[in-house]
Amino acid sequence: MRKLNRHVTRVGIFLVTAALVVGIASCGPIQYNLNISSTEGGEVIEPGEGMFAYYAGATVNLMAEAEEGYGFRKWTGAFSTIADVTAATTTIIMDGNYSITANFGEIIEIRDWCDLDAIRDNPGGFYLLMNNLDSTTTNYTWLASPTANGGKGWQPIGAFDYTFTGTFDGQGHEIGDLFINRPGEDLVGLFGNVESGGVIRDIGVVNASVTGNEYVGGLAGQNVGILSHCHFTGNVTGVHAVGGLAGYNYALASNSYSTGNVTGTEGGVGGLVGSNEGNVRTCYSTSSVTGNSAVGGLVGADWYGGVATSYSTGNVVGVELVGGLIGIIQGSTVTDSYSTGSVTGEEDVGGLLGYRWETIVSYSFWDMDTSGQTTSAGGSGRTTAQMQDIATFSGAGWNIIAVALNETNPAYIWNIVNNVTCPFFSWQAI
Repeated sequence: MRKLNRHVTRVGIFLVTAALVVGIASCGPIQYNLNISSTEGGEVIEPGEGMFAYYAGATVNLMAEAEEGYGFRKWTGAFSTIADVTAATTTIIMDGNYSITANFGEIIEIRDWCDLDAIRDNPGGFYLLMNNLDSTTTNYTWLASPTANGGKGWQPIGAFDYTFTGTFDGQGHEIGDLFINRPGEDLVGLFGNVESGGVIRDIGVVNASVTGNEYVGGLAGQNVGILSHCHFTGNVTGVHAVGGLAGYNYALASNSYSTGNVTGTEGGVGGLVGSNEGNVRTCYSTSSVTGNSAVGGLVGADWYGGVATSYSTGNVVGVELVGGLIGIIQGSTVTDSYSTGSVTGEEDVGGLLGYRWETIVSYSFWDMDTSGQTTSAGGSGRTTAQMQDIATFSGAGWNIIAVALNETNPAYIWNIVNNVTCPFFSWQAI
């Protein structure tokens, strides 16, 4: 018995020791794998293509390069952890195992209104805008003026018969003097419907007049793709789901803004997006917004979507469910955002949010002085002086830094001229 007991004891000690060794080994840094590939027309030059291992939490630089005659479309495969899926040079945070692909497309150049109109014949192509378009550009009178198409103006690209699934890269150019007057039609905008897989980026639609029925936006009536680094200035008018940039957003709107006037006779009216079931991040609106129900300075109605690092400054007027940032929100999140515009309504009116349920609101503020509202369905009210004090936002953990007037610091998401301005984005011109 003694020999057996000694043997058992030794085995037990060995097993415990082995377990401790394994335990110590497992306490080391966690690593994740990143598998990188590309489609025809280009390659990933940083860090390269194939399988790579990184420690958890590492930020990895990505750089894709197109071949001659091709352009970079977007990254696919790890949407939520890539900083900018539409940028050829960006980063990814390694918080899991990922497989990503750099997508490329053969370039089709756009130089006039006729070229722009031809997109509808190949809605899945890769398009580059080579210059600004406006009322002086060839074929404007025929295609996009107040007399075009029997007074209806521009015919939106992509509607019920087909959708836009390609890539439209404005390269920082602008499309000016766009006129659309289609009050009896839905899916109205420069693009009527941007479907899943579609990308619109680096484009401005300026000095525009857009009128439709439901799903009406300056850039897109409905977005199920990606709107990135876009802006709209002008007037948008409709009935339901009406927004300065997009009428209805089901996917992503980022690094974009709108300014002008947005009017909806019924519900879901917002300065940037009328109704949202996707993500709105790093966006702002200065548009004046007027509607009936679910009216917001940035988003009219948000259903299980999300708003982050965004703001609005335009005046908001409605009847019910009226908010400086969002009119009504359900099952969503709002973080690191603010509003300062005047808010006027009759029922469920708030400085930041008009009405909310099942929604988490964190580190977000509204200006009680300029909004005329001392209460909100979420967020924290502050005075104008506090809204211009960096301590309000740095104390809430915002990625923000103070800068001098007319200067920006791109190393931070937010900049502020302390005690002079409210927070603004480092990519904005102040």
